[in-house]
Amino acid sequence: MNKFKKYCPNVWIAECEAEHTKGEIIELTTKYGKCVECEVYNLLYKKDNKFYYSIIRLDESYAQRRLNKHQNAQVRHEKLSKKWYEKSQEDKEFLSLGEPIKVGHHSEHRHRKLLERNWNRLENSIKHSDIAEARQTKIDYWENKLKEINLSMPESLEYFTLKLENAIKEHNGLKDGSIPKEHNYSVTYANNAVKDFRKKVEIANKLWA
Repeated sequence: MNKFKKYCPNVWIAECEAEHTKGEIIELTTKYGKCVECEVYNLLYKKDNKFYYSIIRLDESYAQRRLNKHQNAQVRHEKLSKKWYEKSQEDKEFLSLGEPIKVGHHSEHRHRKLLERNWNRLENSIKHSDIAEARQTKIDYWENKLKEINLSMPESLEYFTLKLENAIKEHNGLKDGSIPKEHNYSVTYANNAVKDFRKKVEIANKLWA
């Protein structure tokens, strides 16, 4: 059985009992028993008669699923908010007249109940509107995640190679004075960025070169 194995942050690779070739489509089983189709990319290493490959998942991405979930929830709560608001308008023509409640009159009970019903409905409308608004923050988060490039993607090799080149230029510029330092730690931070991107390029090369 082919399984997922954590390789590094954001990256899962395939642990296979049989050997596969680049471009081959295989099925991997998650720890929850779900089967996922993946495309084999590079053989990373062999260990204990098992083969470990970098892979590209062919199913819808996790970020896309989360985005869809929050978008659907937002639409649902917006509809519920509108529905409760429309219900809160019961007998609005009568209420718009501003008639006071006639204490002791046969209409008193009906008048009070109408106001109570509409108030509760309006509260429900506001509640669902607030939930829909809160979902927007999560929608924005997952939309940004979809734009994010990480080591689980083949395009990360080109992306982090460019990032490394720019980081080296900035580091050298800070050291020779052609780029002004913003604070005492500018060179240190720039050096750390070079190390970080260099490590990512090394990993990306193993995964996707």
